[in-house]
Amino acid sequence: MPRPMSTTSIDPTLDLFAEIEELKRSRKAVILAHYYQDPDIQDIADFLGDSLDLAHKARDVDEAEVILFSGVHFMAETAKILNPAKIVLVPDLDAGCSLADSCPADELRAWKAKNPDHAVVTYINCTAATKAESDIICTSSNAEKVLRSIPEDQPVLFAPDRNLGGWLAKRTGREMELWPGTCQVHITFSERKLCELMAQHPEAKFIAHPECEDEILRHAAFVGSTKKLLDYVQDDPAEKIIIGTEAGIIHTMQKAAPQKTLIRAPVVEEGTGCEACGECPHMKLNTIEKIYVALRELQPRIELDDDLIARARRPLERMLSIA
Repeated sequence: MPRPMSTTSIDPTLDLFAEIEELKRSRKAVILAHYYQDPDIQDIADFLGDSLDLAHKARDVDEAEVILFSGVHFMAETAKILNPAKIVLVPDLDAGCSLADSCPADELRAWKAKNPDHAVVTYINCTAATKAESDIICTSSNAEKVLRSIPEDQPVLFAPDRNLGGWLAKRTGREMELWPGTCQVHITFSERKLCELMAQHPEAKFIAHPECEDEILRHAAFVGSTKKLLDYVQDDPAEKIIIGTEAGIIHTMQKAAPQKTLIRAPVVEEGTGCEACGECPHMKLNTIEKIYVALRELQPRIELDDDLIARARRPLERMLSIA
């Protein structure tokens, strides 16, 4: 797959923010970005959201001819599946996902073959090929609603995040077989350090994403998707909140509630890379420079064959019809 020119080819005198705006106009492009992107990228996005919001927006993009998706690879694939006539760009093809990597399509297919009577519910954090093996997709925003749409007497295989699946099982009382995948960021939060931090700030509320481990979630005043955590920060009267999810969202949270004190949940180790500060190293591969080059060169593109698009689209559309 072609890759864009190196960012070293950029004229250092350019105002990249102005150049990106001009390229968006000339290319008839729209920038979609996830909340976990760097602040500058969040600020230039035409639409900022979580996986569910971005899936809806990608499907509904009409007038633009180009979608630049600043997130991770599976998200850009989802945009291409839902709007295949558009050119879909991703700033860095290497922006992957530990959850998507944990559940290859052939392994899910084999698991499904051993359990032919089960409905396969797959978290959107997976590849296009894995989506194509699924009965229905969910996001953390709509997972409970999706699960409740399946007849209670039908057994369920849930992939790939075991923590989200375990949280759903407790919420719904539904027994499910869980794929053993995890998010490399959300499993790094330290219960011991969190308890110490909560003791230091007894007035603070702790909120967390359901991809976190169960011992972390049990301390949370609220558990929800990225967007629901953002809503909580805006709407809850608490003036100090500890945030148990990827740290990129704190930029948008702070803009939405500038009067509040927001504290990152502590991780197990410190000083050993992005995961150690609660950041996704894959999300952080995208940069303003790479967005500029991608729009300039219209590369790298997400390319999927028509059969894969058709098979992966069905479970996504089932999700969107329920959501």
